[in-house]
Amino acid sequence: MGERKRKSVSVKSQKDSDSLSNDDGSPEYGDGKRRRKSVSHKQKPVVKEEGLLLDSNGKSLLEDEVDGHEGSDGEEDGSDEQGEAAEESDSSEDEVAPRNTVGDVPSKWYEDEKHIGYDITGKMIIKKQRQDILSSFLDTMDDSQNWSKIFDEYNDEQVELTKEERKLIRRLLKRKAPHADFDPYPAYVDWFKWADPIHPLSSAPETKRRFIPSKWEAKKVVKYVRAIRKGLIKFDKPEEELNVYLLWSDDSKKNKHLTYIPPPKLKLPGHEESYNPSLEYIPTEEEKASYELMFEEDRPKFIPTRFTSLRSIPAYENALKESFDRCLDLYLCPRVRKKRINIDPESLKPKLPSRKDLRPYPNSCYLEYKGHTGTVTTISTDCSGQWIASGSSDGSVRIWEVETGRCLHIWQFDEAIKCVAWNPLPDFSILAVAMGPDLVILNTELGTDEEQQKIKELLHLGNLPEPKASVAAIASDGIGRNSSRSYLFIATRKKVRVFNLLKAEERAKKLETGMREISSMAIHPGGDNLIVGSKEGKMCWFDMDLSSKPYKTLKNHPKDITNVAFHRWYPLFASSSEDSTGYVFHGKVYNDLNENPLIVPLEILRGHSTCSNGGGVLDCKFHPTQPWLFTAGADSVIKLYCH
Repeated sequence: MGERKRKSVSVKSQKDSDSLSNDDGSPEYGDGKRRRKSVSHKQKPVVKEEGLLLDSNGKSLLEDEVDGHEGSDGEEDGSDEQGEAAEESDSSEDEVAPRNTVGDVPSKWYEDEKHIGYDITGKMIIKKQRQDILSSFLDTMDDSQNWSKIFDEYNDEQVELTKEERKLIRRLLKRKAPHADFDPYPAYVDWFKWADPIHPLSSAPETKRRFIPSKWEAKKVVKYVRAIRKGLIKFDKPEEELNVYLLWSDDSKKNKHLTYIPPPKLKLPGHEESYNPSLEYIPTEEEKASYELMFEEDRPKFIPTRFTSLRSIPAYENALKESFDRCLDLYLCPRVRKKRINIDPESLKPKLPSRKDLRPYPNSCYLEYKGHTGTVTTISTDCSGQWIASGSSDGSVRIWEVETGRCLHIWQFDEAIKCVAWNPLPDFSILAVAMGPDLVILNTELGTDEEQQKIKELLHLGNLPEPKASVAAIASDGIGRNSSRSYLFIATRKKVRVFNLLKAEERAKKLETGMREISSMAIHPGGDNLIVGSKEGKMCWFDMDLSSKPYKTLKNHPKDITNVAFHRWYPLFASSSEDSTGYVFHGKVYNDLNENPLIVPLEILRGHSTCSNGGGVLDCKFHPTQPWLFTAGADSVIKLYCH
């Protein structure tokens, strides 16, 4: 029996070799479908019938092998032999011979070669020519089942998947069992019989470790504790409950007491409001005449009238007026209980920074400049900060050395000095003096010989026309210019007009001060902020990028403000008043347009004596480089305040 099986296997091998080549040894190619075992053209066609492999004449292909071994296996009947032959033939028919005969050699080794392997005779198996992308696309359009074909790189052929194989792939993609008849959740079968138990499952005594703490568990706990302390193990924080509420919800529903008081309802109409009332409700002519003699408050609002039908009723004369009055009652008299809120007044004050954090700023008198016999009306510092000029009502103009208080030059005029101002250019140390209708340019004789020569050439201008009396006054108090933005500021009595020098056609901007009369004005070095002082003791801060109305209005002085001034480098500004005091403020302007300027009062400067004719502090100026403040008083003294 064993010899017969080996013989059948050899026949099967011979058939495989015949299927791989023709008579001339050339390989035979498939038509793009799954290959089955091919038959040589010398062999006759094979027909499968009742489990046996038969040729066209009806004779079994394994008949010769079976007859050769009939004597040795005489004890077995013919039915068993036919069954085994049929079983072997079925297994050989289902097998698909691999085309690539190289074994387990990786197919990438043959990527650059023309062949894919070798047949049994040793000849190359040439690769099948692959279709290009265009041909593949056309085949896809022509064949509706082309999507179910895949290319087998190992055997170099195109295989069409059957319907069962496609179902198998779909189940695998859905993470299900490959076969539909597989039950992933079979019914539980209890193998133990619980009915009438006699003996327990185990009668072993309890072990000692059931009652002793485990040292391995303790070591594990210590390991976790160390990991938690080092931060290696982190726990999820509990989610915080959001404190949200409905913004437009009705609070009256939450309160136990009735917050909203409904308005009183109107009186329902009675018999007198009927279109056909009884005769007793209709007033007589005498009663109507008596109504005319009554006051309007006592007169009845409605007089009953009788009509024969509804069509004859005219429109009510006071319908619109009464509806309007009713709406006014509901709008102007809301019936709601108002809650009184207890708020600490200190919490409403803005939180300002400490004065220690805003240093340096002038807070004490350091030096006094004495020499004028009259009221010091005006002062001015040069751009270097070394000299200061002053003008007085006695007609004298003096130049002082700032650090020592020494008087360097004195000029005497016949009229009271209105205003003095240094030239802002450091190379030309000249001084402008305004008095009455005259404007005088003085050479201070400060600087080198070359600078003096340039000044003499500049001042040699000849005769100039005489200005009007109002020119000096406007030039001293009412005009300011911003060099960074090319704006011109002109202060009238109650308003400030801003002109753009680069755009002459642009309309002037008006700043509404709301003051009785403007007395002084100062422009921030940045050019976008302005402070205005008034003769009623108020000072307004304007942010021109924000609005044409004051950003802040400060009421500090009980009397008129004489002058206001900004520091060129430090965030400081000051004001002087006829009450003989000067106020110093911290005013910081941010580059961020979303932040408003910070204004903090710092110090009240006192020291000037009050004269009998009034006056107080008439002028104040900051030092150009240091946080120092100069004040000119009606007591003929100039004071320097330092930090």
